[in-house]
Formats: sequence, structure tokens, C-alpha cells
Amino acid sequence: MKPVPGIKTFVLDTNVLLHSAGCIGCFKEHDVVIPMAVVEELDKFKKNSDELGRNARRVIRNLDRLRESEATPGALTQGVELSRIFPGASGRLFVLNVSAVADFNADAVDDVFENELDLCSPDNRILRVACALRDSGKQVVFISKDINLRLKADALGLCVMDFETEKVRDVELYRGFSKVAVSDATLDLLYRQRFLPAGAAPEALTNEFLVLYSETQEKKSAIARRRATGDVTLIEAHENVWNLAPRNKEQRMALELLLDPAIPLVSLVGGAGTGKTLLALAAALQLTLHENLYEKILVSRPIIPLGNDIGFLPGSKESKLASWMQPIFDNLSFLLGGESAAKGKNSARLTPESLMHSRKLDLEALTYIRGRSIPRQFIIIDEAQNLTPHEVKTIISRCGNDSKMVLTGDPGQIDNPYLDASGNGLSYTVDRLKGEAVFGHIMLQKSERSDLAALAAKKL
Repeated sequence: MKPVPGIKTFVLDTNVLLHSAGCIGCFKEHDVVIPMAVVEELDKFKKNSDELGRNARRVIRNLDRLRESEATPGALTQGVELSRIFPGASGRLFVLNVSAVADFNADAVDDVFENELDLCSPDNRILRVACALRDSGKQVVFISKDINLRLKADALGLCVMDFETEKVRDVELYRGFSKVAVSDATLDLLYRQRFLPAGAAPEALTNEFLVLYSETQEKKSAIARRRATGDVTLIEAHENVWNLAPRNKEQRMALELLLDPAIPLVSLVGGAGTGKTLLALAAALQLTLHENLYEKILVSRPIIPLGNDIGFLPGSKESKLASWMQPIFDNLSFLLGGESAAKGKNSARLTPESLMHSRKLDLEALTYIRGRSIPRQFIIIDEAQNLTPHEVKTIISRCGNDSKMVLTGDPGQIDNPYLDASGNGLSYTVDRLKGEAVFGHIMLQKSERSDLAALAAKKL
């Protein structure tokens, strides 16, 4: 590999390929290097039935297609044009070990690893290839989603980056609403005719909410929502939804989106206790059991433990999922208990178990959702911040005719070791779909669970 002015060499860690199988084609005119140790690690994942296994197999197939596109044996060591299978990329792909890197001082590279870094570790062999390329004169950028490996690479003098293509800066995450000062005449017109025509309304994205307040007295205000037509319509105060009343303006906006069957995809982002899951379940019960707009409620969440995993669980699928779905049962018990109390002692008491027995409620692991088509259901994907962008794409594409899907999560509480607040599937979905007529989003800001929960979310 001879250095080419202006061309960078991106060395990819295994976790980048497992996170996004198509990342090889994201580097435009620059070269991509996959160390041999990465190929060896992909081999360990290829038989998995989860998303990691699928991505590993896809990467291996792409490498094989690139290999077959060249008649010369060892073509991957010499470099293959990425444009052969990735039209947007004009660089080359290399699969290398250290001995394949020409024009570098092997002794200098060995000295770095001899005393501190064990070359039995695949991570360290990957770093060794990156250092060898750097010492041969390449402008090397090491890409990894492993924070500790990025620290080691930086200590070795390498230029280091996370995989940024599918990341969103969390400080810029779309809130779903904005505050706008307007004249008293505009507010009076909105209250009088219940909407503002497109020409008279402030600019906003489709399904974005506007908190309009008077320029002269801020307490005089209204909440409105921009429609796909450009009109801005006044949002009325919701009565109790399954005996649940909104406690702040963000919750009012969330219920407006959740109860609108014309918006098939809604995302709710917020910290602990802001009511994301509770609001979604209340709307699901209302639209499914009271208004019969959907045949059943389907609830799912990623199976990622907080702390040490409890290991194998015996029993049926339902009994295995019961431990992971306990937060859902807690919210359902609260909602259904309030409904039963409102109906009186002589009414049949609704419970999560009775809903599951009547097939009005299904709990499903995300593992089994691939390949499904889910029509006429209210689908709730809880803890969606623990999903990758590709996983969220797979899940949303399962939504069939007349179904509604709600994604809930807190980007500040991520248990997936290879995701962060800006690189998770929930934030990515919000950023890419904002302004679409079929999508609505609200960022819930105030914790309403309890004073203690609000204090913990703010101070701890």
C-alpha cells in the first residue's frame, strides 16, 4: 500500500462491522482496511441468530463478492475497488495482517506491543495493523465503538474516531415542539376559529407543536399543532384517557399524537418518570378496548439486563418474558386498577393476565419480530434506546396496515455497550423522520412519578 496524498486509510474494528454491515461503503474516496483479526472475530459471530450474526454474515458475503470481482489471487491484500459493490464509494478495501504491510519498521511496531499489550488479544492485533500502516506513512484513522480500545489507540498515537455516520448530536435532538411569541391578534384568531391558515401561522415541521404565547403577556398562550396541509390547529385539553390525565404540556402533546390513528409512528423520549410508557399504554388501552380501532396490543422491549444477567430461565416463553416485562406489568396494573375502581365494585376487574388470556395483549421478545407483518395492532417498543439504527429500521418495517407503533426510551440510560446517546436507533429515527406526515415526536422533560424520582433524575 503506497500512500496517496489526500487519501485517508480507515482501519475498522469488529464492532463497527457488527453495528452496521454497510459501513464499508461509507468512506467515499478513502481506503478501508479490515485487519485479519477482524475477519477471525466475524467468524465467531456468523452462526448467531441475532442481529450480530446477521451483520457478520452480511459483511462476510460482501468481502467475498469483492474478492470474486478480481481474478488475481490475494486481491484483497492488494486492494479491491469498493465501487464494485458500493456505488457511492471510490476507495479501495484491503484485508491485511502486519506482514502484508510494506515499508514499515517491524521492530518499532513490535517494541510497542512487546511489554504492555498481549498479542493473543484480537483487539491488540487489530491495533498492531493500524500502527504498522501509520508507521509506513499512511494517514490512518482508527474506527471503533469500543471506548477502551479507542483509549489504547489514542495512547499509541493513532487518530481515533467513533463510527459517526448514524450518530445524532444529543444536544440537537428534535424536541417535537417550540415556543413562539405571537401577537394578541394572532392568538385571538386561533381561539376564535380553532386554527390558523398556513400564511398566518409560524413556521414549523409537520406534526410539530407550537407553544404560542402573547408578546405582551406570556401567561396568555395556546398549544397548536402544524398539520401536513400547513394549517396550525388548536389543541384542546384532553379529558382523562383510561383514567389518566396529562400533568404538563408535553404530556398533552404526547397524548394528542398517541390518540391520532392518522400518525402510525410516534416516539416518546424522556428521562425516568416522565410518563413515556404509561402514556403509551393508556392510549393503547383506550384505542383498543374502548374504541376498537385496533385488534390487540403488542408490547416488546430489548432483552438487555441492568447489571449481571440472571442467566437461564425455565418455563414457557411467557414465563421467561415475565421478568423482563415487569415494568410493563407495573404500568398496566396501575392503569387497570384505576379503570376497575372507576367502574365500581360490581364490574369485572381487568388485569394484565386477563388481557393476555383474551388475546387482547401480547408480550413479545424482539428476537422473534424479524420477518413478521403486524396489521391492525397497537405496537409499543419500550426501551428503544438500546436498539441500533438497523434494528429500529427492521422493527418499524414490520408495521402492517392500520397498525400504530410507539417507540419509547431515554437516550441517557443506555445498557447496550456499543451505543450511546447520539448513536442509538431511537435518536437516529427521531432525527431522520422529523417533519414526515406519518411521524410524531415529543421530548418529555418533567418527571411526574414522584418528588423523589424527579430529584434523582435531576441530581444523581
